[in-house]
Amino acid sequence: MRRAVLEGSAVFTAHFMKRLISSSSLIIALVWTAVFPANAQQVNVTQEHNNPSRDGLYIDSGFTRENAANLTRDLNFDGTISGHVYAQPLYIEGGPNGPMVIAVTESNNVYALHADTGLPIWSRTDIGTPAPTGACPGNIIPVGITGTPVVDLASRSLFFDALIDGNPDKHFIYSLNVDTGATNPNWPVNVDAAVPNFSSAVQEERGGLALVNGFVYVAYSGYNGDCGNYHGWVVGVDISSPSDVTGWATDAEGGGIWGHGGVASDGTKMFVVTGNTFTNQGDPWSGGEAIVRFQTGPVFDDFWAPTNWQTLDNQDADLGGCSPTLIDVPGANPSQLVLALGKDRNAYLLDRNNLGGVGPAVAQMNVSSSTLRGTSSAAYQTGQGVHFAFHNESGELRSYIINATSPPTIALAWNVNDGGRSSPWVTTTDGTNNAIVWVAGIEDDGRLHGYNGDNGAVVFAGGGVNELMTGTRQWNTGMVARGRIYFGADNKVYAFKLPTGKPTPTPSPGVSPTATPPATPTPTPTATATPNPTATPPVTPTPPTTPTPTATPAPTTSPSPSVSPTSTPRVTPRPRPTRRPRPTPPPRP
Repeated sequence: MRRAVLEGSAVFTAHFMKRLISSSSLIIALVWTAVFPANAQQVNVTQEHNNPSRDGLYIDSGFTRENAANLTRDLNFDGTISGHVYAQPLYIEGGPNGPMVIAVTESNNVYALHADTGLPIWSRTDIGTPAPTGACPGNIIPVGITGTPVVDLASRSLFFDALIDGNPDKHFIYSLNVDTGATNPNWPVNVDAAVPNFSSAVQEERGGLALVNGFVYVAYSGYNGDCGNYHGWVVGVDISSPSDVTGWATDAEGGGIWGHGGVASDGTKMFVVTGNTFTNQGDPWSGGEAIVRFQTGPVFDDFWAPTNWQTLDNQDADLGGCSPTLIDVPGANPSQLVLALGKDRNAYLLDRNNLGGVGPAVAQMNVSSSTLRGTSSAAYQTGQGVHFAFHNESGELRSYIINATSPPTIALAWNVNDGGRSSPWVTTTDGTNNAIVWVAGIEDDGRLHGYNGDNGAVVFAGGGVNELMTGTRQWNTGMVARGRIYFGADNKVYAFKLPTGKPTPTPSPGVSPTATPPATPTPTPTATATPNPTATPPVTPTPPTTPTPTATPAPTTSPSPSVSPTSTPRVTPRPRPTRRPRPTPPPRP
C-alpha cells in the first residue's frame, strides 16, 4: 500500500493540480443548479443523492411543510419501465425534448421519460442480457444495472455500469448521449480488459457513480455470500479519453464497497468506505474497514481505519456496508468531515483533510439499536445545527446533530419508528428552513413518509390508496425536482406532486452542509438534542419491452459488448495474498 502511495504521488503533477482547481469551480456550480430561478438556470439532478458529497439535500421553495402534508401521487404520470430498480432516478433539463427523468433497471434497460407525462422520450433495451444471478448467487437477481448513473452536463453524457451475461459475465461502463440515448464514440469500456486482475465473475457493482474533474468513478464489491476472490475496487475512466483507465483495489481479499451512495467527493478528491477483508492475526492493514481517500485517477491518497479493524474483520462487521457522507459543520474544529456508519452500530466522524491512518476517530458514538448496512445517510442544516439522518435495520429513522465544538461531538436529535429500508433524503425551502426528512417504506408499507427535520414530527403520513408504491427495492432513495418527488420501483417510476403546481427554486441564504468547498463559515451554537417524538404511524419483472417510440430520432445501436477500446491502465494492482479458508458469513448488505 505504501508503494501505491508513492506511485500515486509521482503521477500527480502540477499540471493535474491546475486541472483540479479549475474543475472544482464547475462542480460547485453544478451542485447549486437547483437553487436558482428556472428562467436563470436549469434544474438538474445528475447523480446519487443530488450532490457529490452524497448529502441527499434538495432545495425547493415549494416544499413548505404545509404543502408537503398535501403531497399526492400524479396519476397522469405514466412512468412505465421494465425491470427491477435499485437505482435512484435522475432529472435533466436543457435538452430538445423537455425535462427528462432517467431510470435504469436490472434488465439492462435505460429510459428517458418526460418529466411531466412519464412517457418515453427514448429507451435502450439492447444494452445486453443481464446476468441471471451473481456468483454466490447473491441477493440481486438478475444483475444488470444496479448503481445510480451520473450525467456530465457539459457533454450531455450519461454514464452507468452494466453487467452483461456471458462466459464469463463482464462489467461494461457505458456512455450514452443523454438527449438521444445513442452510445457515445469509443464506449463502452470492458472493465476486465481495461484493468489487470479485475474479474467481473466475482465483482458486483452497487453504489452510485461519481464524476469528478473529468473522470467517472465506479466502485465494486462482492456478492451476497462472499464467494470468490473479490476485492474492493474503484475504477476511474477519463471521459474524454476512455482508453485511459485506472484501477485501485484492496490488497487483501474482501473489502467490498457495498453502500448505495458509492463514491463521494468534495469536488477535488474521492472517498469510499470499504468492508471487511479476510486477514490473519498479525497481518498489517490491507485495505478493509476503512475510509479511503483518492486523488484523481483513482490514486490512493490517505485512509483511516479504527484500531479494532481486525476484530471487525473477524466479526463480518463491515464499516463499508454504508456509503460515506461528506459534511461541513461551520464553527467546528475540524469543520470539514466525512461520516461512516458501521455494521457495529457506530457512527464515525473523521477530518476528511487528514484521515490519519489507523487510530481513533475525531468523534465516535453508538447510534443505532440494530445493524447499519446498505443505506446512505442524509445531511442537512437547520437553526439547531447540522444533522445527519439514516434508517437502520429495525425500522428506525434517526437524526443526530453534530455539535460545532472542538472537536465536534454527536448528539441524538430525534428518533421515530418508520418501517422499511430506504436511504433518506431531505428537502428545504432555502437551505436551512422547512427541513423535511423523507424515506420510503421499502419492504414495509410501500409509501413515502416525511418528518420535520428539527424534531421528527410527522409531516406527510403516506397518503391514501393512490399513493401506494409496489416493487420498491432495499436501500433505494428518492429524487426531488420542480416541486415533485420521483421514486423508482420495479417496472415503474412514481411521481408525487405538491398541491401548488411547479414552484420555482430560490437561492439559499444559508450555508449548506454539502461538502463542496464552503463559504466563509458562520459559527453556530452547540445544539441540544430534542426529546424523541412519538411517530404516527418482491415483484416479478415483465420481459424487457421497448416503449412506443416518439418523434425523437431513434438512437444508434450500441456496439457489441464483446468489443471495447483497448485500455491502458496507469496503475497495476498489487499481487494478492494467498486466500485462506473462511467460515460461512452472515447475510451481506
